Amino acid sequence: MSALILAAVLGTVVPRPLLPNTATAAAVVSAAAGERILILSGPIHTDIAIPLNEETRARFAFAGEAGVPLDHPEARWLIFGWGGRSFYLETPTWSELKPMPVVRALTLDRSVMHVDIAGAIVEPQPSVESVDLERAEFEKLMTFISESFARNGSAVVPVEGFSYGYADRFFEAEGTFNALFGCNTWTAQALREAGLQTGFWSPLPSTLGLSLLLHN
Repeated sequence: MSALILAAVLGTVVPRPLLPNTATAAAVVSAAAGERILILSGPIHTDIAIPLNEETRARFAFAGEAGVPLDHPEARWLIFGWGGRSFYLETPTWSELKPMPVVRALTLDRSVMHVDIAGAIVEPQPSVESVDLERAEFEKLMTFISESFARNGSAVVPVEGFSYGYADRFFEAEGTFNALFGCNTWTAQALREAGLQTGFWSPLPSTLGLSLLLHN
């Protein structure tokens, strides 16, 4: 246990990449730069929210085709979360937690992408971190998110029969999941693709959030 705690501490304070992207660092402190994204944190999971507009509706039109109401008049954000298939699909609330999804999360599991929408999100608040990206970095983020979806040929693959509500859908995703390299390390990798520095290892929302404060 002490070794795991030490690894988490070192993973937070050691930046990745080691040298910052100076162009993105300037964008972070400029509210007018490019596009603003949100990092949404829960007790064990993080999501990335990007503005829902004409451009992002077109870029992720497949989500709308699968049933995500991208044209909802009150929708302002498009939310993406990557995670373990068993835990994500079978545990919509903590009261529905079952042993097998936990076992799979602690070993290896297939992955899925969860796509949802949201209206106006209050900022700031402890569970919401905003970051302003320059245009080129925002494009890199969208590309990384898009490439996280598994495809059959050129088509994404919806997970039929699973959703938390009327507005969200699940899709097959690239990569395998386990508790040490899971949803939060995916979020960290996405942010690094957008030019930010994170901790070298970010297994929890708290370690990811702290590393963003330390290194950006």
